[in-house]
Amino acid sequence: MCRRLVKMMHKAGGTGTFFKDSTKTIRLVNRGCTNRPFYHIVVAEKFREVKDQVIEQIGSMDPMPNEHNEKLVALNLERIRYWLGEGVKVSIPASEIFGLAGLFPMAPQTYMKAWRNRKQLAQQAATGGEAQETSS
Repeated sequence: MCRRLVKMMHKAGGTGTFFKDSTKTIRLVNRGCTNRPFYHIVVAEKFREVKDQVIEQIGSMDPMPNEHNEKLVALNLERIRYWLGEGVKVSIPASEIFGLAGLFPMAPQTYMKAWRNRKQLAQQAATGGEAQETSS
């Protein structure tokens, strides 16, 4: 079986080289520091190491809330649609982000996280209310 090397040149980050018949995936790559995470959303060959060169960077994510309590995500929807049309697999964290962006249906994990957060807030409000009643 002959593996043919394909070279693509795009404006987005990445080498643009990959084997034509290789399995590709859209995943998050950690590019931040120990106490300051930052992720690139990339298209890469599935069996490459996380820090290896990627085919193309199609977005970024900053999970740390800024001064407005926002977590920032930038996506190149045109390139994401192209790669999905090519049959690229999507990792679970990337599919959650795409669901929140409206590109995919909402992931069940997203609903579970929201439910747990609401439950935790309700418990904190209940224990906070009890603490105020006993101190009065």
